Formats: sequence, C-alpha cells, structure tokens
Amino acid sequence: MGNAPKRTQQIISIFLIALFFFLLLGLNDRLSEYFKLAKQRDQIATEVYAMQNTEIALRTQIAYASGENAVEDWARGDAHMSLPGDVVIVPLTPNSRSSAVNTTPTPTPSALENWEIWKSFIFGIQ
Repeated sequence: MGNAPKRTQQIISIFLIALFFFLLLGLNDRLSEYFKLAKQRDQIATEVYAMQNTEIALRTQIAYASGENAVEDWARGDAHMSLPGDVVIVPLTPNSRSSAVNTTPTPTPSALENWEIWKSFIFGIQ
C-alpha cells in the first residue's frame, strides 16, 4: 500500500518533467522565430529609410525640373541660347599655324658603372 502513493508521485514527477521539457522546446522555437522576425524587421526598416531618402531626392529633382531655373540652365548650357541683351562671345581658332618653338636639348648624364662610382668616391678621381 505504501508503494502506490510513491509510484503515483513518481509518475506525476515524470509527467511534470516531460511537460516542462516540451514547454522549453516551445519557448526555444518561439525565441528563434522572434529573433528571425526582428532581424527581418530591421532589414526592412533600413530599406524603408533608403527609399524615403530616394523619394526626397527625386522630389527635389522634380521641383527643380518644373521650375524656370532648369529651363534657363538648359537653354544657356545645352542649347547655347542667349537672352536679349547678352553679349555672346564665340572663340575662334587661328587660321595660320604657329611657328615651331626652338628648344635646346638638355644633355643627359651618362650612366656610370658601380665600380666607377666607388673609384670616384674612394680616390676622388673622375
């Protein structure tokens, strides 16, 4: 008779240990999923930030392109247009060729052998 309550206690203890083990496995799975989702959230937040910066840059370009400054810059730069009252200067290339420049050649020193350099250093002879 004394064995029955002890046996029941052992069964309950084993059951509780198994239940605790399976709860820990579930917790581990949930933590793994949480860390994976947190990493994905951070990556997506980085992409969103980059896209917001791109949007701001594009809105700035649209604002500039729809203004009169862009038209004037294009007309003066790429289309080579001028406004009334502007003085247009067109550089001309000379028709005649320039005369050849006389240059005097500079003498190049002759390369000495190592033994000649040492001889000159030790004996002072050239």
